[in-house]
Formats: sequence, C-alpha cells, structure tokens
Amino acid sequence: MPRCDDVLVEDRLRELSVRLRGPARLKSDLLTEARHGLLDAVEAYRASGLPAAEAERRAVAEFGSPAQLLPAWQAELAVGALRGLSVRVLALAAFLTVAGDLTWRGSSWSSDGPHPPAGYHLLSQSVNGIWLGALALSVAGLLLVTLAARSAHPAGAVLARLVGAALTGLLALGVLAGAALFGWSIGLWDAALTWPPMIVGMVVVGAGYAWVGRAARAWLLATLTPGRPVPAGR
Repeated sequence: MPRCDDVLVEDRLRELSVRLRGPARLKSDLLTEARHGLLDAVEAYRASGLPAAEAERRAVAEFGSPAQLLPAWQAELAVGALRGLSVRVLALAAFLTVAGDLTWRGSSWSSDGPHPPAGYHLLSQSVNGIWLGALALSVAGLLLVTLAARSAHPAGAVLARLVGAALTGLLALGVLAGAALFGWSIGLWDAALTWPPMIVGMVVVGAGYAWVGRAARAWLLATLTPGRPVPAGR
C-alpha cells in the first residue's frame, strides 16, 4: 500500500477540488494556478536528477497539505461568492426599484377603478423597502470585497459574512413578498394575466429571482461548508 504522503500532483489537485466550494470560475483559476506551480516545482526537481514520481511527491509535500491550504483558499472563494451575489442583487434591485411600477400600469386602480385595500399598499411599500435595503447591502458587499483584497484583517471577514447573511435573508424575504404581491394583484385585477406588462414582468422577475438565487446558494456553500471530507477511494 502507498504511504500516506505518497501523493502525486493530480491526486492533490483532485482532493482540493472535491473539498473546495465556491464560484466555479474562481475555483478553476485557483486550481489552475496551483497546477502550474506544482508542475514548475516538479520540473525543477527533475532537472536536479530526481525520477518523475519522486519529483512529484516532493513538489506536493513542499506545496502543503489540504489542512494548510484550504482555509485561505476557501476564504478567497467566499469573498468571490459575495462579490457575485452583491453584483446580481445590485442589478436586480436596481431593476425592480426603477422599473417595477411599470408592471402595474393599466391596472384597474391606476385609472378610475376601485383602489386596492390598505394592506395591499402596505405590502407594495414593503417590497420596495426590502429591495432598497438589498440595494444598499449589495453596495456594502462590494465595498467589503474591495477592502478584503487590500487587507487581511479578520474583522473584514466577519463583516463580509454578516453582510452576506443579511443580503441572503433580504433576498428570501423579497422573493416571498414579491410573489405575494403578484398573487394579490392577480386576485384584485381580473385582466392582470392578459396585460402584457404584467406577463413580461412576471417572466423577467421570475428569471431574476432564479439568477440571484443561484448566487445566494453559491455564497452559502462557500461560507458555511468550507470543505467536505474526501469520499473513500479518491
């Protein structure tokens, strides 16, 4: 049986890939950079006269164990995930804040029809407030990502985690409140499902929710699961 330290380059990269969680592109970049560094070290050892397998083992041992590498790499992936989440929420929140009211133009209460109940107005204002808050938090998230790139102070990581959690929570609340508002609008306005702006708005907002939801999932995985055990036999 091989020794526990008898690990070659591709074995180590595969192990790291299995345990890392975060944005696919950034993860791929980290592993590509690691591969290049390891192969350069292998070539240096081979140039000194070592056999190929021994050169790989020494390069991997010198590179570091997963326990040494994963914390810093996973932290970098978490920052990248927060960047992706913040950008997507910023885009969606800006769209909903600026263009959201266009969906309801032509409704029965936009002309001479009966006005919706006070609870409907409260829900509508709450949705606007939620997305304005998400807009502010996404800007804060991008600022923290910029600061994290310049400083390794632990307070930055804590603040980034708090902003990401608040952003994810507001996103979930915004999706629920927005869905409730759409459903209530359809119940109050008989022609809602035949009004083109309403139909387009439902499709675009639904796609936006799914788009941002994927980023929120990536952030949660990168932040809450810093690495799972390698399956047996890998």
